[in-house]
Amino acid sequence: MSPPLRQLALQFAAVVAVLSLAWPYYGIRGEALPWAGVVLAIGAAAFLLAALTRQPWWWQTMHALFAPLAWAVAQLQIDPGWFLAAAILLLLVYRGALSGQVPLYLSNRETADALAELLPAHPGLRVVDLGAGLGSVLRPLAAARPDAHFVGVENAPLTWLAGRLLCLGRRNCELRWGSLWQTPLADCDVVYAFLSPVPMAALWEKAKAEMKPGSLFISNSFPVPTVEPNAIVEVGDGRATRLYCYRR
Repeated sequence: MSPPLRQLALQFAAVVAVLSLAWPYYGIRGEALPWAGVVLAIGAAAFLLAALTRQPWWWQTMHALFAPLAWAVAQLQIDPGWFLAAAILLLLVYRGALSGQVPLYLSNRETADALAELLPAHPGLRVVDLGAGLGSVLRPLAAARPDAHFVGVENAPLTWLAGRLLCLGRRNCELRWGSLWQTPLADCDVVYAFLSPVPMAALWEKAKAEMKPGSLFISNSFPVPTVEPNAIVEVGDGRATRLYCYRR
């Protein structure tokens, strides 16, 4: 079962477990369900199931809060159109989180400075940022290395558009809308990614198959499972960022 379906199944199981007890109990007594208490019980049951199945702490928290928050929002009687608008906006900005479990992470300036130190010195260098977001790495690198060419790939439409506008005027920097899985890596000297733990194993297989010998793969914060990096760079920022470097 895929991770999203697994979480839906846990939440559904909590709902069924609580309602299968609450409905008969209050039905026999001829009383209406006390929904405030029921949704709290559903949240507690979902948290317990998530903990028993050893889900990450953030999933446990989300399971505990989902039903109570959904009920609380329902009491506000907000027009459904606003929820549709919010869902569309989230899709436009955070498409990667929905389609590939890759949240929108923005690399900071300290990370860009550390990456600049890692780039090979030869002119004509080609660097690709997979999941470039707003181009927060591309823009400072393009300014620091006018002799190199930088390409970012982003699949969230609104995020891509904002990043592309921010990159305007930089001749050695471009932001493309597309999937990182469809991006060819054969002509890249350096590939940078700041994604999540989920796609790292598959992305490394793609990098091994496509990147040329001697090229460099750099992952921000998330190492490739079971693969020893050639180097680990401590950025020294407030996030305690680490750059995991793998030589192809």
